[in-house]
Amino acid sequence: MDLIVQAAVIGLLQGLTEFIPVSSSAHLALFPWAAGWTSSPVINSLAFDVFLHLGTGLALLIYFARDWLRYLRALLASIAERRIGRDADRRVAWLLVVATIPAAVIGFLGEDLINEVFHGDSDAVRLAIAGFLVIGAVGLWLADRLGARVERMDDIGTGAALTVGFSQALALLPGISRSGATITTGLALGMTRAAAARFSFLLATPITLGAGLYGSRKMLTEAHSGNEWLAIAVGFGVAIVSGLLAISFLLAWLRSRSVTVFSVYRIGLAVAVVILVVAGR
Repeated sequence: MDLIVQAAVIGLLQGLTEFIPVSSSAHLALFPWAAGWTSSPVINSLAFDVFLHLGTGLALLIYFARDWLRYLRALLASIAERRIGRDADRRVAWLLVVATIPAAVIGFLGEDLINEVFHGDSDAVRLAIAGFLVIGAVGLWLADRLGARVERMDDIGTGAALTVGFSQALALLPGISRSGATITTGLALGMTRAAAARFSFLLATPITLGAGLYGSRKMLTEAHSGNEWLAIAVGFGVAIVSGLLAISFLLAWLRSRSVTVFSVYRIGLAVAVVILVVAGR
């Protein structure tokens, strides 16, 4: 298949599955394997991975631009005045700062170890991903069923924010899903579905952009042809557009519907992976 088309498909998968709680890492590891694209000079390159993360990070920044401008103004004002007070925007701004720290530290310290154990072209890794997909599916469904679903963003406390922040680090395990882990934790802590998703997306913005920028430090060691860079640019653009669509879709979906469909999808994908592995794909 044409390299540009491959890059567009993977960019689409990244944009959709980064925000819908079905695990982008699982899809990006499994789809090229199932489609026979593992030898692609672009799909497995560092540059492509970096630009995919930057694409979804920009999608978050674009979608929540007004929110981030409001929270940044509130954050700077609280620093200047040395007080938070009863201002809801100041509280949320500081909660986002506090909740970002655990995932950033754990990711920095543990990413290489997780990559060694759970990333690679082997059936053992693929079966592990299938297992994490199921674990995430069950956790998401239980949190949705058992959570109180009463707290809004303005009701979140420091402890709850930190707990959601720590859960974001679980995304290092392929198949868990960053949005899945944080939405699950938010629901388990009593947040409404819409509030859990919104806080999850806001919290993901600095981490996702940071992952892209951090990965770019090694990108200059790779050499690509003009056509390969064009493919990377296409994947980047598709990731932005599909990411914006996925964010809008999920926020609208969770205003009136449950997360059950995503749990069912995750389990179905896990079963398909196991079947393909057993069949010797």
